[in-house]
Amino acid sequence: MANLLIIDTATEACSVALTFNGNLYKQAEVAPRMHGELVLPMVDEVLQEAGIKLKELDAIAYGQGPGAFTGLRICISIVQGLAFGAGLPVVGVSSLQAMAQGLYMAKGEKQLLAVIDARMGEVYWGQYQEVDGLMQLVGEETVCSPELVTICDADASNVYQGVGTGWKTYASELSEALNMPIVVQTEPLYPLAEYMMPMAEHLLKLGKAVPAEQALPIYLRDNVAKKAKEKQE
Repeated sequence: MANLLIIDTATEACSVALTFNGNLYKQAEVAPRMHGELVLPMVDEVLQEAGIKLKELDAIAYGQGPGAFTGLRICISIVQGLAFGAGLPVVGVSSLQAMAQGLYMAKGEKQLLAVIDARMGEVYWGQYQEVDGLMQLVGEETVCSPELVTICDADASNVYQGVGTGWKTYASELSEALNMPIVVQTEPLYPLAEYMMPMAEHLLKLGKAVPAEQALPIYLRDNVAKKAKEKQE
């Protein structure tokens, strides 16, 4: 098992998780617009609990999005700074995959539809299914209006589970668009760092870790600022 620090600030939740010698240490708080103040103290807390220095880890993982523009920039800048200072590689994990993985870890559900409220009348959307203990993406992650979501290779015999803030905001629109029964879960509502641990370890084993300067966010929207301006007009 890899020794990893994971940081996520892609949504309203700010979270940090650390695994070291098989032990898990974690911190999380739902606090919109406070990620910049919270995340580094959370990192210090888990390192102190484990009694280790950052340089003793194998890598730093991070929530790469999709998610809030500001939150993703905070995460990337902090991860890069920590990784540069400790000489560690980095690996990114999808925010949508994290929610799917969290529900699988909690309840063993294997067909997941993860949706994050993207604001501006849109959602970040991803379909996942379990393969060898990991929730793997089916098709592509996308950003679209809730009325346009679709399931790849929909199978009426499968029971699909819905997870994420998108279901809370656009339950009726999503249900109408999919036109099939969906069991909507109230938790996890947000991606958390601890849910990213299995995929981060998997990617590390596959040699997917990269130098700190290559840590990149996944916005899905090509031009966030432009869309925000259009929404105000």
